[in-house]
Amino acid sequence: MKLYTFEVDHQVHIGAERDGRLIALPQFADMLALIRGGTAALESAHATLNDATQLGYTLDQVKLHPPIPQPGKVLCSGVNYHSHFLENPNAKMPGEPFFFAKLPNAVTGPGQPIVHPKLTQQLDYEVEFAVVIGRTLHNVAESEVMAGLFGYTVLHDVSARDVQFKDNQITLGKNFDGFAPIGPCIVTVDEIPHPETLALRSYVNGELRQNGSNADWVFTLPRLISALAAVMTLQPGDVISTGTPAGVGAFRTPPAFLKAGDRVAVEVESIGRLENYIVADT
Repeated sequence: MKLYTFEVDHQVHIGAERDGRLIALPQFADMLALIRGGTAALESAHATLNDATQLGYTLDQVKLHPPIPQPGKVLCSGVNYHSHFLENPNAKMPGEPFFFAKLPNAVTGPGQPIVHPKLTQQLDYEVEFAVVIGRTLHNVAESEVMAGLFGYTVLHDVSARDVQFKDNQITLGKNFDGFAPIGPCIVTVDEIPHPETLALRSYVNGELRQNGSNADWVFTLPRLISALAAVMTLQPGDVISTGTPAGVGAFRTPPAFLKAGDRVAVEVESIGRLENYIVADT
């Protein structure tokens, strides 16, 4: 299933896509309720979708929210594509998975503005394939990771490079308001049996900037999740992102950073396209 959080007439719903339309799932208060409900909740959602007589809503009739508006944790993997390592002259190949956090203020949804902060002249884009945790994971073996996942989504890791690279301020450079668009949906794991071979692309004003595949990962998905779960307990609804391929603005020749008025789209095969636009900080 493709699952969405959306708003109609000032009411927020979750729903599933059927034949290009969104069918509401009124038995769930929010996406976290569905995720925490496990197999029984997914069966209920499937039954509602299959039995629905309502026509539902087209995507242009609704306002999309982040699929999980307030994830408990958003953790992103740094330097996890060989191509991204090769394009960055200052990068070191990590011996272990490397992570940084995106904070709640950074999370935003499809179609929402990304404010260009006055503190940066180097606003950058990164398309990322992200995982939604489905059950509590702690000290989990790599062989057990996939059974603990709920689904997959797209994350746009926006960065202020001049803030990030100055004194290695990665937390500040990655966490201005709106720097983590997520969406447009969550695709349940059964729909993507081979999540390690998906194409990823980003576009700025229609120009292709990144064009890669997560077959280029440095660390596999089970390795990433197992490494995190060895340190902290991962909870249902946590979002774990897996890095970006080559083509980011900072390492192009010449560098190509975002500016007010730009429209940015990031997409992952089998999941969808997440679009936002850049506005000036007033």
